[in-house]
Formats: sequence, structure tokens, C-alpha cells
Amino acid sequence: MSVQIKICGLSTPETLAAAVDAGATHVGLIHFEKSPRHLSLDDAAKLRARLPETVKAVLLLVNADVQTTGKAIDLVKPDVVQFHGNETPEWIALVREKTGVEAWKALGVKNAQTLEKSRRFEGLVDRLLFDAPAQALPGGTGQTFRWDLLTGFEHRIPWGLAGGLSSENVAEAIRQTGTELVDASSGLESAPGVKDVDLIRAFCKAALEA
Repeated sequence: MSVQIKICGLSTPETLAAAVDAGATHVGLIHFEKSPRHLSLDDAAKLRARLPETVKAVLLLVNADVQTTGKAIDLVKPDVVQFHGNETPEWIALVREKTGVEAWKALGVKNAQTLEKSRRFEGLVDRLLFDAPAQALPGGTGQTFRWDLLTGFEHRIPWGLAGGLSSENVAEAIRQTGTELVDASSGLESAPGVKDVDLIRAFCKAALEA
């Protein structure tokens, strides 16, 4: 089975189309004002409407309040909501239950203890995304983490790998970790928030051939 591919932080019809054409299974739309990849809910909804049914729209939120979360889901109508802040397992499970939308949680991996703590999301989220630890921003920093921390870890929740992935390292990341999904953002940009269609194509090609 081919690895699933999420291209995150898309903001234009051209880059969205490039991701779809290159074989992405998921595209990420970010609603978080501090991010250089931030989209208004109206703009996110317009991009989401361009997606074919075969590609899932992932709406990324960071510590959004109840009102913002509800409004975002209503307007954008994502297939998946990715929680990328300090959201609790209970809050994510409640959103998942009330909306019926698939829920992912991103976790910054600092050490083996992070992986053990991820157990608390078991049964409450549909997927975990193991990412580099948060810095000034919770994601999209271009930093990797020690993939060997995942060696031998018993995954009880579907998961994916994020953090500093690019066409140069994605094949090795898949080989080392055995991940079923890869998620890239800043490694596919010519400037912060500016996706490059050639880098998107190269990443998808490398991931699919790995």
C-alpha cells in the first residue's frame, strides 16, 4: 500500500491543483493568524470547494475556542480537523463526537516520554501526527526530530510523520519509521508561506517511490 501524503499550508488554487495532480491524499488548510500560511475561513472554504472527493481536506486549528472551532467546521466543511495546540484529549473527543468529523492531533516529539504520553489519546482521536517540538510556532518550522525515537514503539493509533520533511529526506524517513502518512509544509516553499509547485511534485514523487 502506498504511503499517504499530506501537503499542508496550501493557499492558492495553483498549488492546490499541483498537490492533487502529484498524488496527495490530503491537503492542509491552516486557520491560525500567527502562521505565514494562515487562511481566512472564507478563503479556506473556497479552496476546499476545489478539491475532488478523492482528496481529503484537513483544517488545521491551534487552541481555537468553542465558537471559532464550530464556525470553522461549519464554513470549511473539512473531512479532518487537525488540532495543533494544547488541546486536551477530552476536548478533541467532544468535537469529534458532536461534528462527526475525523480528528487528528499533532504532538511535538521531544523524547520517548512524549510517545508514552500519546497513549492518552487512544480511542479519542483518529490519527496522531508526530512532529518536531514546537518553537515560536507550533509547526511548519522546517525542523525534524529524532526518528529513531519511534523505533520499536507500539503504535495503537493510526499515525503520520511530520517535521522538516522534503523531497530530499522523505524516502529515508519512510524507510526508518515505517510511517503510513507523511506531512510536509515548509520544506516545499520558496519563502515562508509560499508553496512551490515543483517542490510539491518532487516531494510526492519521492514519497510514492519510497
